[in-house]
Amino acid sequence: MAKKAYAVPQAHTNAWIFQTWISFIISIIATFAGILYMPGQNNWVKGYLMMGMLFSVGSTISLSKTLRDIEESKRMVSRIDEAKLERLLAKYDPFKEE
Repeated sequence: MAKKAYAVPQAHTNAWIFQTWISFIISIIATFAGILYMPGQNNWVKGYLMMGMLFSVGSTISLSKTLRDIEESKRMVSRIDEAKLERLLAKYDPFKEE
């Protein structure tokens, strides 16, 4: 029986990782500066907006990690099911008399 080739996930390049971190840091700094220098608002409003920004960033990170974990677990279950099926088919002999 021929072995199936599984798709190997591609690793991210260092340039992509660097670009991702830089864009994340710039977006946080720009939002923070926008809130800080917002005209006509008192410090309570600015503090509330900054807290909201921090909670949004934290929940976005948690959501993306959770979704990634769900997808990885689906792939793992799929591989286990395929391995069980291949083992079952390898043991099956249609010409064996019972």
